[in-house]
Amino acid sequence: MKIGVVGAGAVGSAAAFALILREAGNEVVLVDRNADMAVAQAQDILHAVPFAAATTVSAGDYDALDDAKLVILTAGVNQQPGESRLDLLSRNVAVFAEIVPAVLRAAPAAVLLVATNPVDVMAQVTTRLAKLPPGRVIGTGTILDTARFRALLAHHLQISALSVHAYVLGEHGDSEVLHWSGAEAGGVQVDELARQTGRLLGPEVRRRIDEGVRQAAHRIIAGKGYTNYGIGAGIARIERAIRRDERTIMTCSVLADEVAGVPDVTVSLPRVVARDGVVDTLLPALTETERAELARSAGIIKEAAEQADRALGL
Repeated sequence: MKIGVVGAGAVGSAAAFALILREAGNEVVLVDRNADMAVAQAQDILHAVPFAAATTVSAGDYDALDDAKLVILTAGVNQQPGESRLDLLSRNVAVFAEIVPAVLRAAPAAVLLVATNPVDVMAQVTTRLAKLPPGRVIGTGTILDTARFRALLAHHLQISALSVHAYVLGEHGDSEVLHWSGAEAGGVQVDELARQTGRLLGPEVRRRIDEGVRQAAHRIIAGKGYTNYGIGAGIARIERAIRRDERTIMTCSVLADEVAGVPDVTVSLPRVVARDGVVDTLLPALTETERAELARSAGIIKEAAEQADRALGL
């Protein structure tokens, strides 16, 4: 499978590198308006191929994306320290108005995977620009937040994160919703598991985990200016689900007719990811508080998306 990565900066290069290490498709093509950087990143990643998989890595213009089955969109400006993901919106909408049509001219049958922030709104912008069925345009959404939630829960419970099933819903951002009521491991709800093992999930522990998930990106950005490795690995995981037609359930953002009473909005929910993109959406059971939090989160994204639509003249 041929994979395109548009945007060869910190996130795009980390994603391409993760794809190689995970033995992704047989060809990865990097595209960036800074052609020299794209070439340099492609060459550097190519030199890792002998340690990983037999994959061709190259750089080129949009026409090099010809017949790509998946195109990953990471282009855009970086989130700055103290800046919310939604503050990035107006700048990145303008970027996507140029790149999405160019991508589709070269690869009209591709699934588009959006990682540029604010990712939920940018996934909706991409869906509008591409005029594709919603399932063909996927935002990475809260896939990384979900991984953080599972990791922190597992650390407290002293079990493997692979055994924890817990999701973060809504916005990939400050209003995200940790789905505590549905979190479980080994078929046991985490509160009961904590009681059985003596590792109780009291208010202070929950607060610490919530903050660890919600503030992780802000802390990383404050330290090094951007996040890239975690989301790069998340992108590679979504790619594998598409390439292998896995029908794996993961939290990602897709335009939906309605979520928690908010119409026409792109938020993260558990989605079934397969060869053609997202093929189904699941709505987990929510407490009244969680439903209200999800409605608030969806409303924030909806307001930002309407701002983006106005910027695009839609």
